[in-house]
Amino acid sequence: MGKSISILFIVCRLFLGGFMIYGGIQKFKKPIPTPIEVVEKAQKFASPEKVNTLQKILYISGTKQTGYFWQVLGICELLFGLLLIAQGTGFIGALFLLPITLHIFLFHLFLESDDIGELIKTGVLFAINIGLILCEKEKWKHLLWIKPI
Repeated sequence: MGKSISILFIVCRLFLGGFMIYGGIQKFKKPIPTPIEVVEKAQKFASPEKVNTLQKILYISGTKQTGYFWQVLGICELLFGLLLIAQGTGFIGALFLLPITLHIFLFHLFLESDDIGELIKTGVLFAINIGLILCEKEKWKHLLWIKPI
């Protein structure tokens, strides 16, 4: 890789890793609402013109109400973001983050498609994640085709 490509690669790793670390920390900042608080909040948006907002509230609140999923997601974002930033574990971090960045992008695509800014931001994060994995194809391309004996 050329020097400018290497610098871009490092910047992308730091950007995506930092973004994931920040997102992981945010998962632990607010207390998890009680089921009654969720229902009260959802009732405010129970109208046909606010169905997208209602879907988002119910989806995110549902992940929080499980008692584990929201926290596991936060821990994974933190851990994989740190792996991505670290020099020797960047590839593993990018690989483990792929389903998370895909999920974030699909969430915004299907539940917030009217917010173009968020859709572009999450699409860029997903594209960066794919790019980071593709840049290191020498580490994994042999897994795609194993020569028969």
